[in-house]
Amino acid sequence: MKINIHRSNNDRVIAGVIGGIAEHYDWNANLTRLIYVLLSLTPLPGLIIYLILWLLMKDPIEN
Repeated sequence: MKINIHRSNNDRVIAGVIGGIAEHYDWNANLTRLIYVLLSLTPLPGLIIYLILWLLMKDPIEN
C-alpha cells in the first residue's frame, strides 16, 4: 500500500519523510520536524511511525 505523498527530494534530513509531509500540506518543514520530535517524546512510538511512513511513501520525484 502506498500513500499519495512523496518523500522530499530537496528538504530532507534522513529520508525526506517529514519534508515530504511538509511539502504536501504546504507547512514549514522545520516546524513540522519540531512537532514530530515533541510527539516522539510522548508515549507514541515515533521511530516506528517514521519507519512505516518511509516504507509507505513513494520515492521522491526526479526533476
